[in-house]
Amino acid sequence: MKYRKLGKQGVKVSEVGLGSWLTYGGATEQETAQKCIEKAYDLGINFFDTANAYARGKSEESVCQALASYRRDSYVLATKVYFPMGDGPNDKGLSRKHLFEQCNASLKRLGTDYIDLYQAHRYDSDTPLEETLTAFHDLTQQGKILYYGVSEWSSAQLSEAHEITRERNLHEIASNQPVYNALNRYIEKDVMATCARFGIGLVVYSPLAQGLLTGKYKPGQPLPEDSRAADPGQNMFLNQGNLDQTVLEKVQKLIPIAERNGISLSQLSLAWCLRRPEVSSVIIGASRPSQVEDNAGAAGIVLAESDMTEMKAILS
Repeated sequence: MKYRKLGKQGVKVSEVGLGSWLTYGGATEQETAQKCIEKAYDLGINFFDTANAYARGKSEESVCQALASYRRDSYVLATKVYFPMGDGPNDKGLSRKHLFEQCNASLKRLGTDYIDLYQAHRYDSDTPLEETLTAFHDLTQQGKILYYGVSEWSSAQLSEAHEITRERNLHEIASNQPVYNALNRYIEKDVMATCARFGIGLVVYSPLAQGLLTGKYKPGQPLPEDSRAADPGQNMFLNQGNLDQTVLEKVQKLIPIAERNGISLSQLSLAWCLRRPEVSSVIIGASRPSQVEDNAGAAGIVLAESDMTEMKAILS
């Protein structure tokens, strides 16, 4: 495994991190989650990402149980806050009240005294940004969190936040977690440059485009029975299972590139994300230890410029 600094911060995270969205605490049984996390840890993955909203807290509990046997200082634990955790008017968002209450609740579910990286799951337009940033700063000062980050914030939002933290002498944003993969490159327009300018590390999610970039979905063929797209409870992010055949055909054309490099298509796709120095880690999801092992193999892979040029031409 290879490690990178989280933006300009001193903490180092594995190039491949393990997330728990739509899996641990929900679709995947605890025994399987345990095996995946154990495999990840054995392979040197030290970055584990979850959120309070995943399965309404059950994901955090699942991750806690799986990591319980490891030294707390040997891994970087990340969770998030923003989405509703109840039906009350203050049970969502990034208000000081919600941040403090949910941080305490996450600490309890995670069975730990501190959270390494506490992330705003989305931007909250109903709460003054200064209130949110001050609350994150105070949680840091209290030692409940070590760093804080955001997810899917725009370039303008990141810039405004940076200005406030500088003016108020607050702890700065350490990371941003946007979607990023070879099929979805929107952050390259301005978000990536903004993060680089402010020293914000990118910990990108969905680097395999919800499985599209693994090559398991074949054009003109039925969906694999054990795939996410075939599960009515999970396929909302894959256009309700109606996958774009043109995209599937393009993905299949990437396979020869992977083969001549002696790697899997998944590893090729992850290495493509990691080619950017702004990316601190790619967050994978896995329901089988074998997936973790394959994905972890992407760490340290350096693609030739000709390979990246060919990939760009195929996917354009």
